[in-house]
Amino acid sequence: MSDLPEFLLKRRSIVVRNMAEPGPTDDDLENILRSGMRVPDHGRLTPWRFMVIRGDARDKMGKVLGAAFRKENPDCIDEQVEIEEERFSRAPLVIAIISRTNPEHKIPEWEQILSSGAACQNMLTAALGMGYAAQWITEWCAYNDDVKAALGMEPSDRVAGFLYLGTRTEEPTDRQRPEYGDIVSEWTGPAG
Repeated sequence: MSDLPEFLLKRRSIVVRNMAEPGPTDDDLENILRSGMRVPDHGRLTPWRFMVIRGDARDKMGKVLGAAFRKENPDCIDEQVEIEEERFSRAPLVIAIISRTNPEHKIPEWEQILSSGAACQNMLTAALGMGYAAQWITEWCAYNDDVKAALGMEPSDRVAGFLYLGTRTEEPTDRQRPEYGDIVSEWTGPAG
């Protein structure tokens, strides 16, 4: 019997404020990224791209974030801009998961989008399973056109998430989960 079901039942993201160096090794990073490629992909469209942001590139992206934040919030104070400039430096490594769908294809766009989400989840789970701290979030910058342009995204691309990776500095606490009976039902025939 695999330990995977037990791992999934106990899985907990590590919030980025509880991350530190080091990030994944190059070999581990490749395995995390390859895990993201092993998802359901109806039609083999590969509707996702992964962009690794680490080292000095985090500071460069910070300048992009600071400028984009100031442009969106012209009345902001310098301290707010500084927070945004440090956003990608909170973790040793960030992966931008980009959803690149083809709405003209016979495979419904919704299925392509779901495949991008599955890629995020696979990479998150792989990183956590390897013992790294990991958190999948989007935040305002995922929806900002200047940030998307800096990432080299096509106008129709969307950020499915930013996956922050590092080493945990403390154990996570569990959060309240939905009640099983409130979520799960069994269909026995047409409603009515």
